[in-house]
Amino acid sequence: METLSEIGPRLGVAPLCTALGVAPATYYRRRRPKTEPLQPRPGPPRTLVPAEQAAVLEVLHEPRFVDLAPAEVYARLLDEKRYLCSERTMYRILAANQEVRERRDQLRHPPHVAPQLLATRPNQLWSWDITKLLGPAKWTYFYLYVILDVFSRYVVGWMVAHRESAILAHKLIGETCTRQGIEPGELTLHADRGSSMTSKPVAFLLADLGVTKTHSRPHVSDDNPFSEAQFKTLKYRPDFPDRFGCILDARGFCRAFFPWYNTEHHHSGIGLLTPEDVHLGRAAKRVAARADVLAVAYAAHPERFVHGAPRPAAAPTAVWINPPKPLLATDTQKIGRRGSSQIDANDLVQGTGTPKNGDGVSDLTTHSLPLRALH
Repeated sequence: METLSEIGPRLGVAPLCTALGVAPATYYRRRRPKTEPLQPRPGPPRTLVPAEQAAVLEVLHEPRFVDLAPAEVYARLLDEKRYLCSERTMYRILAANQEVRERRDQLRHPPHVAPQLLATRPNQLWSWDITKLLGPAKWTYFYLYVILDVFSRYVVGWMVAHRESAILAHKLIGETCTRQGIEPGELTLHADRGSSMTSKPVAFLLADLGVTKTHSRPHVSDDNPFSEAQFKTLKYRPDFPDRFGCILDARGFCRAFFPWYNTEHHHSGIGLLTPEDVHLGRAAKRVAARADVLAVAYAAHPERFVHGAPRPAAAPTAVWINPPKPLLATDTQKIGRRGSSQIDANDLVQGTGTPKNGDGVSDLTTHSLPLRALH
């Protein structure tokens, strides 16, 4: 540094730094005079000093001001020819001292707990909902009511009507429970929070029948997944029309669709069995027959099965709506696995499920699985 300081100005700083292997920035930094340490910057000139803030807080704590809003305090002080600070500054000082909160005694709605419902057999947990079917003209609709057994995905009752009505829902639920032979305390009926679902006639009916009712959380779209999935299966069928010419057309389509869904459609959420097989207790027999077929195929060509002897998808043993988190974490009860004993992930997204057909003549005509079919 001394050599650079002596001959640098005569020979040039940059060439000499290059010759000596010193960075020019280092040379200039060393020559810079030392300065005093930087002082902390003062606060904004408009900021009240701590003593002033304490004085404002003391005024706000006065008995005559303690229950008043800062705007009222500000106005009264001005009328008294006093100015301490702005209204906004009063709020800042109160917030800094954790003294800003809602003073009014308002009703606060508690958070809604997600319904956790379990079905281990048919006719233990039903899900029901109403969907619109487009009518012949714009803004015209028909309303399809569907009651679905969550365990078997079997539609135990359905109805097409001109309107959404709690009275019609009352009739459908009552007739379906009667035909299914539901005993008091045996069934839980789950639905969203539509007007018909939360109506007093339906609530009184369920109380009389001894049926427990549950509802989805407000503004949550996935608390009733099985009914929504069944509606998607219905409306994604290739032969589902864009519009129905009349209510008889809608009922005719449903009479053809629901028997297909219940008796022919192999549902991925229930081990590729039909809802009727599971609902009527034929699932174990079907699975055993499939296992025999796969055993013969394996014996004939074992080299074609790289993972060993194949096994058919198992029949469901338990189905959840909103399963507990520990249940989701285990591999044996994982929801996304096809053919598992728990819910199939596809069932939560695209779903399936459909009912026994019947003859629909009026809005009050309902369709349910006859009780004799259970024997």
